[in-house]
Amino acid sequence: MCGIAGFVGEGSAETLSLMRAAILHRGPDDDGAWSGEAGGRLVRLGFRRLAILDIATGAQPMASADGQVVVVFNGEIYNHRALRRELEALGHVFRSDHADTEVLIHGYRQWGEGMVERLDGMFAFALLDRKMARLLLGRDPYGKKPLFYACNADGIVFASELRSVLIGPASAAPLDPHALKRYFAFGYVPAPDTLYAGVKKLPGGHCATYDIATGKIDVRRFWRYRIRVGEVPQGGPDDWAREIRLRLEQAVTKRLESDVPLGFFLSGGVDSTAVVALARQSLGTKPIETFSIGFSDRRFDESEAAAFVADRFGTRHHKRVLDLDQAAGMVGNLLRRIDEPNADDAVVPTYLLSAVAREQVTVALSGDGGDELFAGYDTFPVLGLASLYARIVPSWAHDLVRRVVERLPSSTGRLSFEFKLRRALRGLSHEPGAWHPAWIGPLPPEDVNALCRSNEASEELYADAIALWRSCSSDNDVDRALEFFATYYLQDDILSKVDRASMLNSLEVRCPFLDKNLADYVMRLPADAKMRNGERKWILKRALEGIVPREILERKKQGFSVPLLDWLKVLPPPDMKFAEDIGLDAGWLARAQADHLAGRADHRGMLWAWHCLEGSVKGNAEAVASARKALPEGAS
Repeated sequence: MCGIAGFVGEGSAETLSLMRAAILHRGPDDDGAWSGEAGGRLVRLGFRRLAILDIATGAQPMASADGQVVVVFNGEIYNHRALRRELEALGHVFRSDHADTEVLIHGYRQWGEGMVERLDGMFAFALLDRKMARLLLGRDPYGKKPLFYACNADGIVFASELRSVLIGPASAAPLDPHALKRYFAFGYVPAPDTLYAGVKKLPGGHCATYDIATGKIDVRRFWRYRIRVGEVPQGGPDDWAREIRLRLEQAVTKRLESDVPLGFFLSGGVDSTAVVALARQSLGTKPIETFSIGFSDRRFDESEAAAFVADRFGTRHHKRVLDLDQAAGMVGNLLRRIDEPNADDAVVPTYLLSAVAREQVTVALSGDGGDELFAGYDTFPVLGLASLYARIVPSWAHDLVRRVVERLPSSTGRLSFEFKLRRALRGLSHEPGAWHPAWIGPLPPEDVNALCRSNEASEELYADAIALWRSCSSDNDVDRALEFFATYYLQDDILSKVDRASMLNSLEVRCPFLDKNLADYVMRLPADAKMRNGERKWILKRALEGIVPREILERKKQGFSVPLLDWLKVLPPPDMKFAEDIGLDAGWLARAQADHLAGRADHRGMLWAWHCLEGSVKGNAEAVASARKALPEGAS
């Protein structure tokens, strides 16, 4: 696991050094750079290494023996040994011992751009073909590892983090007003856009070829999560459960390869417990390190369940408790270090969890992805009621019902009934494709427009989600919702949050549920196998019987939520001048905050989203300004 950066076009070695410095946390073990020409243009590639595999011979940037192919790579290729054997049989000679990076070089030479379809893993890479004068960028199917880029008149700049791209030799990137609105609508900016005009995210399951001679870039998709109607596997639920168990066992086992200490995130939920249980089967009596976070506020604490699982499987368990004072003290600094705003409040405990794990290990396995593949979220059981409500309640009555419900008092506990009801009614005011982003996002469209001084229709704000919903090959709302979660929410919320929180601690996180082989099977299963009679993850739980304790399988889902209402009382108020400077209505923001603190309204999602936005944008600006000052006079 590492950080990559580079550019094509005019730019100094000092600029590349500053780009690498901005992602030091992603790779504190080694630093590397390469520069040369391709197509008559200057190319610079940079790398920060977190050494996981082949520590002795896996340094980067890595070049082919003739120097014509050069690569920088972030991630892990789980099938690298099988690919290496295949390539050696075809006559390729490897120089490293077992570095998965070198597989990219020989794989590209053998299969060209088609190499990416053969990779099983999490990755983001930039591969330079000097002979063909082109740069190939690639990102893993789910978008587990980030990759940003910006094209301009002079060339292209890319990096593992947005901040590093902004430091690169490109013209200043202003905030994108449309992306700002979408941030408040979704809680993140859906790929391929970012908060900054002209800077893009390469979406998961995509690769991009940049022609150095012409400056043109061609982006194509090579994988996507799509429900495959009409391809239901043979047999019935028992057969499906056995196959899921087998594929999940394989997914866990191949993620145990590491030349450095490895451990496990353990929440006490079904997914993380399954990973630990299957790892125990694979590792036998070898020691297993597990890590969890508890809260001093017992309403949000599930550490007892994690301790139960740790005891059942004989792990060495490490727990840290997060209290209000600690959270308040770390939030401001943490949000300033995250380059891309993400309004998921679980970033704080995930960061602390990663810090605890990093004290013992360099790699951790997590249960992320189980909810997105097997319909684990609260919204799935209510889809039938939502569809019924949308059909029988006339549109003119929706606002009336919402206004009545908005008058209900707010609970200070976890996600309460009235909170969920408000969110549900918010979503049902729109067409089905917009339900989930509207349920999850910080603000409804009318409030987005008020805050951003705009008049954008909900169809424009939620355009990607609506288009995905309409294009689903299934007419089942559960299937359609699964595609939304796997395509947008997983990539730009969950995985982005975990990547930043873990890599700020120089910790690699692997997700067995996001195994491509497992997903290819699950996409073929009917919707009622994933949610049956209101029970979420029905087929997964069946697959895990006898492996995961029944107490965990039957335990009510809690989720990684935090006492956000209490946190908001002690965090500093929004910077109203900054709000005005970026084009927002500071008066509306001030009124919303006052209403929230007085208990007249529940704006917890919006206010937290604001803190994340303010911290991220200010942190980026400070980092760019500092980098510019550090450049020698005349350097770019």
